[in-house]
Amino acid sequence: MPQRLPLDTLTDLERTQTDDAARRLGTLQTARITADQKLALLQQYRRDYYDQLQALMMQGLPTAKWRNYQNFLATLDGAIDQQRAIAAQAASRVDHGRVDWQDHKRRLNSFDTLAERVRRQELLAQAKNEQRESDERSARKFFDRPAHPIP
Repeated sequence: MPQRLPLDTLTDLERTQTDDAARRLGTLQTARITADQKLALLQQYRRDYYDQLQALMMQGLPTAKWRNYQNFLATLDGAIDQQRAIAAQAASRVDHGRVDWQDHKRRLNSFDTLAERVRRQELLAQAKNEQRESDERSARKFFDRPAHPIP
């Protein structure tokens, strides 16, 4: 089993941080989807309520009821504006989370590449040592044999 490099500790730490960043990004993406869905739901509800108001106005609508509809539509518009802000904030958090994850991933890839390079250098040095030892054994066998065979 290859010897563990000091760089392996950094790689393991960065892998953990990359995994954590990926989990955070997933959570942020889920929050963004939820915020977008709530916004879409509010917008659809407003459209439906507005369509209902239009239909009632065609039939004739008392002023008090019309004011109630208008007030409720204004309240819905406020809620939609708030939800838009929440959705925009969620999108911004996703963008920041993605950048954070990409930074960690890039660092992890750098550590992996560096560790692989060090391992290849160690294997090359080990292969050279083994070859030198093999050559030395062969040379000893050659020089240790008698020059002339004894009859």
